[in-house]
Amino acid sequence: MTMDAHNLHLDHPAHYRICAQGRFDACWLDMLSGVWVICGYQQGGNGITILIGQVADQAALMGVLEQIYSLGFPLVLVEHLAKQEK
Repeated sequence: MTMDAHNLHLDHPAHYRICAQGRFDACWLDMLSGVWVICGYQQGGNGITILIGQVADQAALMGVLEQIYSLGFPLVLVEHLAKQEK
């Protein structure tokens, strides 16, 4: 598998896709740092909620992951999304 080279910095904003097991309710998005949307839900087993959003920096990303953990959602995937060209 080939990974694209991402130009990431600890203190810069970035977009991420987070997949977590379970159904994440839209009203919980306000608890997460940054701007997030639920872009999908995959059926099967306990199901997977797919969140896409932007965080201010890596510390904010860690806060989002901690919040998802504290709500009891096991993480399946955390993926950096490369900045799209306009």
